[in-house]
Amino acid sequence: MALRIFNNLISYTAQRYLGENNNRLSQVFARIASGVRIQKSSDDSASLHASEALNTDARTLRQGIRNLNDGLSMLNVADGAISEQTSIIGRMRELAMQSATGTIGTTERKSVDLEFRAIKNELDRIAKTTEFNGLKILDGALSSNASDHIILQLGLNSEQVNQINLNRDTNINSVTAANLDINILSLAEKNSASKAVTKLKDALQKLSGIRARLGATQNRLTRSINTQLSAAQNLTAAGATMKDADMASEFAHLTKESILVQSSSAMIGQANLFPQGVIQLLP
Repeated sequence: MALRIFNNLISYTAQRYLGENNNRLSQVFARIASGVRIQKSSDDSASLHASEALNTDARTLRQGIRNLNDGLSMLNVADGAISEQTSIIGRMRELAMQSATGTIGTTERKSVDLEFRAIKNELDRIAKTTEFNGLKILDGALSSNASDHIILQLGLNSEQVNQINLNRDTNINSVTAANLDINILSLAEKNSASKAVTKLKDALQKLSGIRARLGATQNRLTRSINTQLSAAQNLTAAGATMKDADMASEFAHLTKESILVQSSSAMIGQANLFPQGVIQLLP
C-alpha cells in the first residue's frame, strides 16, 4: 500500500466504521430504554403497520368490553329491583291468603288491607324510581316497544352482529301495579281477597318471566365479555411480538456494539500514526 500523508485512507475507513458502530449502538440504547424494537417506520415498516393495526383493534375491543360491563351493570340494577318487587308481591299474596280466610273479622281484615296498600305503593315507587346513569329502567325504557332502544356496541365494527339490543332481549314493560293488573285489588272483603290470591299469582309469574329474560341476557353479556377479553389479549400478544424488543437479544447486541465502538476508536488512533512511517524513508 502506498504511503500518503495528505489522505490517510486507513483512518477514513476506521472513522466510517466508528460512525456506523456508533449509530447501531445508539439504536440498541433506544430499544433497551424504550422496550420497543421499532423506533421509526424505517426500522421495519411492514411490522410497524401490522402492529399498530393490531394494537388499535385490541383497544377497540377493550372499549367494547367496557360497554358490555356497563350493560351488565344496568341489568344487575334492574334484576335487584325486580327481586325486591317479587318479594313484595309474595308478601301481598300472603296477606291476601290471610284476608281470604273466614276466621278473622272485619277489623283485622282492614288492618291487613292497610299493609297491602302500603307495600303496593312501594312496588310502584320502585318501578318509577329505579334508574341507571339517569335512565329509568323499569318504567318501560327496556320494553321492545320503546321508542329509543338501548344497544350495546362491541366488536371491531358497527355491523349488526356486533350489537346487542337490550330492549329486544329483555323486553321489560313498566313494572307497576297497573301493568301487573293488581292495582285495583283490595283485601277489605273476603271475596275480593280470594280473587286477589289468583291475580297475585299471575303477577308473580310475570315477574318470574322478566327475571328469566334478564338472567339469560346477563349470561349472554358475560360470555361476550369473556370472548372479547380473549380476543383483545391475543391481539395484544400478536402486536407485542412484532413491535416489542427482545431484551435478551438487545443486551447481547449492546455488548457487541460497545466492543466494536471501542475497537474502532482504538484503530483510528493507530491509523493516525500510520503516515509517520514516511519518516523512516528519510536517509
